[in-house]
Amino acid sequence: MKQRRLAALGAALIAALAFPAIAAAHVSVHPNTVPAGAFATLNLRVPGEEEDAYADKVAMQVPSGFISLDTEIVPGWSVETKTKKLAKPIETDDGPIDEEVSEVIWTGDKKEGKLPDGSFVQFPLSVAIPEEYEGKPLPFKTLEYYSNGKVARWIGPPESENPAPTINVTEKGGVIEDVAGGEAGPTAAGATTGEAGSMDMEISGEAEGSGSDDGLAIVALVVGALGLIAGGGALVLARRSAAG
Repeated sequence: MKQRRLAALGAALIAALAFPAIAAAHVSVHPNTVPAGAFATLNLRVPGEEEDAYADKVAMQVPSGFISLDTEIVPGWSVETKTKKLAKPIETDDGPIDEEVSEVIWTGDKKEGKLPDGSFVQFPLSVAIPEEYEGKPLPFKTLEYYSNGKVARWIGPPESENPAPTINVTEKGGVIEDVAGGEAGPTAAGATTGEAGSMDMEISGEAEGSGSDDGLAIVALVVGALGLIAGGGALVLARRSAAG
């Protein structure tokens, strides 16, 4: 009976841990593994997740170092690309560049630009990955605005409830690929978020909230409980084997 109770409790906790990933999709970037210095087309994939509302605006923060970025025309959506001045101009073969891309905003029109629950839209971006991010995960913090006034803030770390869409920047000269894993992007082995992960979120006047901290605390409690259950089960089995 004890063993059955442990198994049942363990299954319930595992289900509770897995449910958020099943119930809700994340904003994500595909492909999610791109070499430093590579020219690539990245697709920002945005799901609609409000039953009685639709998303009609998406604002994505662009990490520092992107001096150029091209967007594709998406029917029903207009796009605005914002830039900011560089502290020090960059010398290129075509002359000095004194600004970089800071934000991309897509706004849906009243007829076609509506993203309802259970659907998604992709916003393609043509970019060159800055070499300075080699070996690091690179987040593209994103805000998703709904018609009912709700704002989904996809700006947290990979383990949070609302992770920022992320790519891994691999060694220069590698291949571009889409690696299976978390929808927000796989976490590079041994890599830290570094400068890219510490960016302040100031997209369209919205500041980062504290909701991700609460999510992390809940996940930590569930994972700790699973560890205790596994340890207790192993102890029971060890005692029975010794008694036999």
